[in-house]
Amino acid sequence: MFSGGDPLWFGIGRLLIQNFPLSKLYFEPAATSFQLAFSRLGKPWQNTQWISIHGRDTQAFEKAIKKLPSSLVVLTDSNRGGAKEVYKLLNLLELQKQYEFWTFERLGYLNERIMKISSIDDFPIDLDPLHLVILFEREHPQTKTEELPLFGISDSVFLQNLDCPGLMTKKEVRVQILAELNLPKQGVIWDIGSGVGSIGLEALRISPSLKLLSIDKRIGSKNIIAENANRLGVNPSSIIENEALNIFKENKISHNLLHPDRVIIGGGGAKLDLIIEEVLKKINSFCILIIPLISLKSLSKIESILKPKVNKLSISLHQSYRGINIGDDIRLSPLNPVFILKVEIQ
Repeated sequence: MFSGGDPLWFGIGRLLIQNFPLSKLYFEPAATSFQLAFSRLGKPWQNTQWISIHGRDTQAFEKAIKKLPSSLVVLTDSNRGGAKEVYKLLNLLELQKQYEFWTFERLGYLNERIMKISSIDDFPIDLDPLHLVILFEREHPQTKTEELPLFGISDSVFLQNLDCPGLMTKKEVRVQILAELNLPKQGVIWDIGSGVGSIGLEALRISPSLKLLSIDKRIGSKNIIAENANRLGVNPSSIIENEALNIFKENKISHNLLHPDRVIIGGGGAKLDLIIEEVLKKINSFCILIIPLISLKSLSKIESILKPKVNKLSISLHQSYRGINIGDDIRLSPLNPVFILKVEIQ
């Protein structure tokens, strides 16, 4: 029996093993579609990742691409639109600018075709059902600052941590936090546990005269925040890579940033209550403090700490969904729900 490619990789090999003794079978695999695809472009593929959405839920793609792999092979389902389905998913996840999109048809045959797709209009009307998609991370994503919105910037614009991609305040929650901050035209804003810096940096786009102090303990965060500031065309006054409690203890905050008018505290973990206590000591005028939380237990604890000490406290829950294509239909994929605790201090 003849089978193209590798019969033991999504091929007839599994069916043969189930119905015939292994002693009667002999497999001599040809090059896989992966090998052929990468060889055509002259690219190494030892570090690539792959997923299949053939007859499967597209959540596998969503989960894989959110990890921001350097390259991702996608085995498509032509009955649900094939490569077009993948292209639409990539756009809905706002990662289209981060990846090159390639289709490979009839690999190994005389009439094979390879195309780089840049828009939905690039798809040929005769796309062969026998095809796969490979996404390659762009080496230098081009972000033109003047083309960015004032706020509500796509998550894909921000440089993220390679060891935990996707760990950032998502656009939908970021927009809500910026609204709750009621940013002044001038003053000092602290972004503690700032991650990739997204909230504080967007605040500077809204109020360019603000002075931003960005604090994060993760090693390498200073460089990431500085790069994201460059991408957004803003200039934070200070970026400190250290534990927030160490910064307060060692008095590492410059005098002109010492008393904040707005504060965002993200993360903090088990020391969040101690960080809040230190922040309250530094406030000497009207200030809005925003604390996004994902844990009910943390919410109750922090509320009990703040309520006796502040003028006004409010809590809201925000749950957002993003539309994900399933063939000709759309399903809603939930983002993590976030509690936003807002405090006004006179």
